[in-house]
Amino acid sequence: MDDEATVTAFAGERWLATGAPVDVALAVKHALEQDAHRPIAIFDDTTGGPVDFDLRGSDDDVRARLAPAAPPRPPGRPRLGVTAREVTLLPRHWEWLAAQPGGISVTLRKLVDSARAADGEAGRARRAQQAADRFMSATLGNQPGYEEASRALYAGDGPRFTALMAGWPQDLRAHAERLAAPAFIAAG
Repeated sequence: MDDEATVTAFAGERWLATGAPVDVALAVKHALEQDAHRPIAIFDDTTGGPVDFDLRGSDDDVRARLAPAAPPRPPGRPRLGVTAREVTLLPRHWEWLAAQPGGISVTLRKLVDSARAADGEAGRARRAQQAADRFMSATLGNQPGYEEASRALYAGDGPRFTALMAGWPQDLRAHAERLAAPAFIAAG
């Protein structure tokens, strides 16, 4: 899930498709062609948030809209994925950064990499909790025991989380458990 973005679609309470956005969008398009009144919801597997696709036109039209656009290469040095943004710091911060070996940009990159490494498992657990809770809120918020299950999720209590969801719709429950799994690995 970390290497490539995936999404999951549900037709009502039933799982429809999981995979790359273009593949799921086409599965949703074909399902809607069979039954235009079918309620379908699509969720980002990383954030748990809803996703909306433009399904108009042919399959090729949908593929073209979802294909990552390759930006034209400007003349000069390759960009190497660098994005310039403004940073506001106090003068003492700028002085300290300027005095570091390699300069300001190198030092900031090292600081960010160090913070990302330190975040590690705790960060993955937090993101999993947020994604699972966002998905549950959107699809299962009216289920009995939702609030208690959400509390168990944030407490890292996997067995209680699973037990509280026992009577919920199977496919939605299974997806919530899959999204939440990294939170419980880190807590275990």
